[in-house]
Amino acid sequence: MTDPRLAPTAGQSALPGESTPGESGEDRHFLGMPLALLGGYIAIVFCMTGDGIEQAFLSKYVVLLGFTPADAAMVFTVYGATAALSSWLSGVLADVFTPRRIMLLGIAWWLLFHALFLGFGLGLAHPNLPLTLLFYGIRGFAYPMFFYGFFVWVVQKSRPHELASAIGWTWSMFTIGYGIIGSYLPSYTIPAIGYMGTLWMSMAWVLLGGLLIYFYTGGVTSTPNAAIQSGTSRFAEIGKCVTLIFHNKNIALALITRIICNLSLFGFPVIMPLYYTSARIGFTVPEWLRIWGTFFLVQPVTNVVWGLIGDRIGWMRQMRWVGFVGCGTASLLFYWIPTHFPHNTFAATIAALLFAFTITSFVPMGAIFPMMEPNHKGAAVSVQNLGGGLANFGGPVLAALILPFWGIAGVVITYGALYYFAAILTLFIHVDQPKGVSAGSLATH
Repeated sequence: MTDPRLAPTAGQSALPGESTPGESGEDRHFLGMPLALLGGYIAIVFCMTGDGIEQAFLSKYVVLLGFTPADAAMVFTVYGATAALSSWLSGVLADVFTPRRIMLLGIAWWLLFHALFLGFGLGLAHPNLPLTLLFYGIRGFAYPMFFYGFFVWVVQKSRPHELASAIGWTWSMFTIGYGIIGSYLPSYTIPAIGYMGTLWMSMAWVLLGGLLIYFYTGGVTSTPNAAIQSGTSRFAEIGKCVTLIFHNKNIALALITRIICNLSLFGFPVIMPLYYTSARIGFTVPEWLRIWGTFFLVQPVTNVVWGLIGDRIGWMRQMRWVGFVGCGTASLLFYWIPTHFPHNTFAATIAALLFAFTITSFVPMGAIFPMMEPNHKGAAVSVQNLGGGLANFGGPVLAALILPFWGIAGVVITYGALYYFAAILTLFIHVDQPKGVSAGSLATH
């Protein structure tokens, strides 16, 4: 039976290539992945590769161009603020205006403002800080549109009892593009075509991702929520990404746990390069980068595996014990193992693998929000995205506040304590996890 939410609404025209429900065999799945969205999954790899290419070198490059380190920090601060705002809104916008439209808008937005950023911000005879802040900041709105727009599409098209598995595939594609290819590719292209050539090259990756979305997802139903038809109700639905936090206790508590679950992920890049390359531990910068790279290399597998396991043993149970208790412990070990085994690559790699193994068990976090508000899934996903943005902000801020008083050890202990606190908090969150062929009696909460 066709989901009524996917039925075309009055006055809603289709994008070229879009079909009506039931035309494209959309019920096929592979290990939880809705195969109708396979082109979208592959597109995410391309789009996030293009978006992530700059992550490892842009701050260094803008300083080489004549900006100060404080200027570079300002550039990333503005970008982070716009990306966080867009992450918050993109889920509900995809639910209101369709995921496919929001994804294509995000890709076009990214290409336009990336070109303006390179051409007028960095590419003039004298690089211009105000124009860099303007165009790079505005570009920050783009990637959440195509990534979290797709996230909503996955939520719409997945079987409820396999939602964590489908989301696990989504994060795997993100990691392959942003974390792996986006990290390693510039090490080969910068010597060959330089910093600016590499930045221009990134547009080809995002464009290819956009073409995949345009031509290979047109047969997949991508329509707005049928319950949202009038302009007034659309604005009301967009407002729910704020009001849900205050009206739904489970959503509010889950938002706190969503912030905590990635604190060390975003905080460790601030403190661990300093610690691992210190005289006490003794790693060189390339050695540290290989250890950190190992952390990303295993995630495409662990994201999918934890999605499959969570669908079977229970989303909250997995996140409570493997996620919060496990990741809190792994975060502490990521500091203490090299402390006791300095300059030991094997020991440090084990610490990185433990960290990757536990932090990816939070994959079901993306599933619990829409399940707690089934009539407002886009708004619920937006709240989840807000938690991710606040974690991106909170991890480094906690490090900056604690470092002067208690050092790196104090930062790590604080992260660990917050993880254990969140484990207790999950006892007060109720989620009715759907049951099916992959979710048995254990998969409640």
